[in-house]
Amino acid sequence: MLKNKLTKLIAQTDLKISDLQIDQLVAYVELLHKWNKAYNLTSVREPEQMLIKHIMDSLVVSPHLLSVTDINNKFIDVGTGSGLPGIPLAIINPDLEFTLLDSLGKRVRFMTQVKLDLGLKNIIPVQSRVEDFEGEFAGVLSRAFASISDMVNWSRHLVAPNGRFFALKGQLAKEEIEALPDFVKVDSIAPLVVPNLNAERHLVLLKSQ
Repeated sequence: MLKNKLTKLIAQTDLKISDLQIDQLVAYVELLHKWNKAYNLTSVREPEQMLIKHIMDSLVVSPHLLSVTDINNKFIDVGTGSGLPGIPLAIINPDLEFTLLDSLGKRVRFMTQVKLDLGLKNIIPVQSRVEDFEGEFAGVLSRAFASISDMVNWSRHLVAPNGRFFALKGQLAKEEIEALPDFVKVDSIAPLVVPNLNAERHLVLLKSQ
């Protein structure tokens, strides 16, 4: 049962997640699995693997969001795809607002259905290219950009003063950090521990300078 599996995974972290939130996370995985057959939203096919590679991989970022919530409560997930990491983070942080930005209509339709089915008041799915969208956010999140340089170049106009870029990466290449544009600097690099995931994960926090 997915709920039991997810509960055991969460128990391996310090995250405090309610029973209702666990139900919503499982419902999201079930919707993702259902829509994936027709819409090809993710290469991860099995719901049990989605719990690890999508849900837990997103949730472990949650404690780091608190570093910028004194600026405002608004976050934007650029190139969110099927809503990752934005939707899992929104579920366990109901007081924060997440704009979920993607350029593909089928992904935005899926996220809109998730919002409706799960009753999520704090997500805003938007179909747009990053460079065409306007707003001021405490945090700009990305899990799927090819490079951190692309992420910060395309979304620099979206970060509020003193806000941060949250780049979720696997293995971290020194060359990628050295290639960053001059207008940003690395604030911190935190290794992320994802239960049952046998792969490196890092969160790179950057700020404008």
